[in-house]
Amino acid sequence: MHQGSLAILLHAHLPWVRHPEHGDFLEEDWLYEAVAECYIPLLRMLRRMAAEKVPLRLTFTLTPTVCAMLRDPLLVARTERYLERGLALAEMELDRTARDAAMLEVARHYHASFRDALHFYRKEIGRDVVGAFAQLQEDGIIEIITCAATHGFLPLMEVVPEAMRAQILIGCDQYRECFGRDPGGIWLPECGYVPRIDSILQEANLRWFVVDAHGLMYGEPRPRFAIYSPYFTPAGPAVFGRDRESSKQVWSAREGYPGDPAYRDFYRDIGMELPEDYLHAVLPQTGHRRHTGIKYHRITGTPHKEVYNRPWALAAADHHAGDFLDSRVRQFEHLAGILPVPPIVLSPFDAELFGHWWYEGPEFLDLFLRKAAYDQKTFRLTTPGDYLRENPTLQMVSPSPSSWGNKGYWEVWLDRCNSWIYPHLHSAARRMTAAAREHKSTRSPFTRRTLAQLARELLLAQSSDWAFLMKTGTAVDYATRRTKDHILRFNSLHAMLESGAQDEALLAACEHRDNLFPNINWKHYL
Repeated sequence: MHQGSLAILLHAHLPWVRHPEHGDFLEEDWLYEAVAECYIPLLRMLRRMAAEKVPLRLTFTLTPTVCAMLRDPLLVARTERYLERGLALAEMELDRTARDAAMLEVARHYHASFRDALHFYRKEIGRDVVGAFAQLQEDGIIEIITCAATHGFLPLMEVVPEAMRAQILIGCDQYRECFGRDPGGIWLPECGYVPRIDSILQEANLRWFVVDAHGLMYGEPRPRFAIYSPYFTPAGPAVFGRDRESSKQVWSAREGYPGDPAYRDFYRDIGMELPEDYLHAVLPQTGHRRHTGIKYHRITGTPHKEVYNRPWALAAADHHAGDFLDSRVRQFEHLAGILPVPPIVLSPFDAELFGHWWYEGPEFLDLFLRKAAYDQKTFRLTTPGDYLRENPTLQMVSPSPSSWGNKGYWEVWLDRCNSWIYPHLHSAARRMTAAAREHKSTRSPFTRRTLAQLARELLLAQSSDWAFLMKTGTAVDYATRRTKDHILRFNSLHAMLESGAQDEALLAACEHRDNLFPNINWKHYL
């Protein structure tokens, strides 16, 4: 008998970035890098383990914006172009590094990596990343859950609850469209929680969600089994708490595995270092340097960076996988000795950590899952949905308002640098709700299109990513421009709707630029 259950949750999210007005747009690389370095490696790993019949269960969030981008024909074609460019650049690197044995070995690794990724994308999954993940769910390997439509930070929408409700219900609609079934659980963006959310989740027939540890520990009444059991909320859905102990081993800037000196240095990319004339033989001349995914140095821990040694890095990944396994075994042995119920440890991570930020992350995960399956019997791998089906009787707890951001509440998304956005977002949400109610019975195709596009522009403006980027100082200008552009387009469309005019050119331009969720149901704002 196992003494407990481990649920690893990988949250795959990126903001909606699609710029058809440009032939090549720098921020679109966020998607292409994630596909090349994270989603494809994880898919290949999971398909390989499934073929070898390794017993495993994982949970994934594929957010509605990620799914929409992965299914968009323009972005699919540009993803393939990114992989083709990477392969062409890797071929050039074979010649450039031919006289340096250590560098050449790394160049060969990248050439094989881009070649295999391009073949996998084209031939093995037919450029359908979402479909490949869906098949793993059908095969019982993973459980996929949903998220709010555009990853809006829900607690800061509480003043207009219709906006909060629409984010959740539209997210569920998009899940059904992508995966052909109802979602069982939801990842609340940034683990942002306020009590009003419970009833919306119940309406959406969502059975479970996750909060940060203090969201449970400060709940009412106090949870009997701390964060090592789910609890029913008063409205019905179950809540799980994030385990900080297991997360810290991976995430911590000081103690986390990705900082090991054997691993690849993320920042030393040839796109930032080699002559631009050389790079432009493959890459477009956009006026900006960009990461290529080809990086020759390891972290080392000193200003002098040594050449990346792939076998050393894989040995480090094997060691860290073993250490993570030993830590979980000790954790479950301790928990089993003090709890009268079978404990569950929920360890959520951003999926993009595995392969993009931490290049060896997929290998670490592969090794850990195999060790968990074959080298111990203390715990088993599960999903929150599986655990709830097997343990239907739970304590009732009302969680505390919380998030997994700095200091545990709203500080990241509500700061002097980004607070200016919320009066505009709240005003737009109120006008969206009023317009949906006023025109709920309309038969005009143009009015319906306008209401649908109003909803898209509002949802895109509400993305938590823009406030986050403003706070962290990363891509501030882009995040600010995106927020303003969506609000301005919303205002223009709303003014047109109010006046009774029909500006086909304006509406068509907005639909062309911001075309996510083609079948969006604007009536969720009623």
